[in-house]
Amino acid sequence: MSDLGAGFRYLLKGQRWVARHGKQYGFGLLPGLITLVLYAAALVALALWGEDAVTWATPFADDWSSPWLGLFRGFLTAVLFALALLLAVVTFTAVTLLIGQPFYENLSEKVDRDVSPDGHAPESGLPLWRELWISGRDSLRIVVRAALWGVLLFACGFIPVVGQTAVPVLGFFVTGFFLTEELTAVALQRRGVDLRTRLTLLRSRKTLVWGFGTPLAVAFLVPVVAVFLMPGAVAGATLMARELLGEEIQEGGSAVEGDGDVSALPQPPSGWPSPGR
Repeated sequence: MSDLGAGFRYLLKGQRWVARHGKQYGFGLLPGLITLVLYAAALVALALWGEDAVTWATPFADDWSSPWLGLFRGFLTAVLFALALLLAVVTFTAVTLLIGQPFYENLSEKVDRDVSPDGHAPESGLPLWRELWISGRDSLRIVVRAALWGVLLFACGFIPVVGQTAVPVLGFFVTGFFLTEELTAVALQRRGVDLRTRLTLLRSRKTLVWGFGTPLAVAFLVPVVAVFLMPGAVAGATLMARELLGEEIQEGGSAVEGDGDVSALPQPPSGWPSPGR
């Protein structure tokens, strides 16, 4: 339970960090605003033409009598919009991070320098196009995993009682885990930690991850809130990544060493520079 509280504190610390660094916060808002506009346009289009799409996809029901035709297509339209909302929540972070890669890389590096005892931040040493490629590829893999979980949870939602109580709660924990993976990836990729190693690392501290990501998943249900919390979430995830890797965190003039154990984890691929760069 202590890890659960520690994860939530990292989320708060990230928000406090960007509040003290107004310029970084302002730049960090731009990618979220761009993503919000794109997603809002897509959802409005779905609301306007979703019923037409369902009608086109179900020609076999054209001869059904009333009220079954209306109920069937109305249900499918609602399901389509619900899945689109779920996909929007799950992918919002990935798309925002991809659009704002240079912004969030810069923000994460500044957080690292601010809390590092020696004032230095790890650097990947890779060109921007290579970082974007790795980030986009890994984000797609995470989105696919999250989508599979989403379909499974949606199906479980039809189970009486359990589907209306336990499943939504489980959904927030699952979404929180994947949000945390996306956010910590900004700092961990600079250290040469690949996706498989990141997932292993996060699974070793699930309660810490849930404490950080689950409240964020709840807040991200409101896209406007997600835009304003994103810069602080990246900052907090950078602080948490340092703990996961056992790196010192300089707070209030004293260094606090994280307790993560990475000695048994898989090593980064040879194409990556070492985290000590």
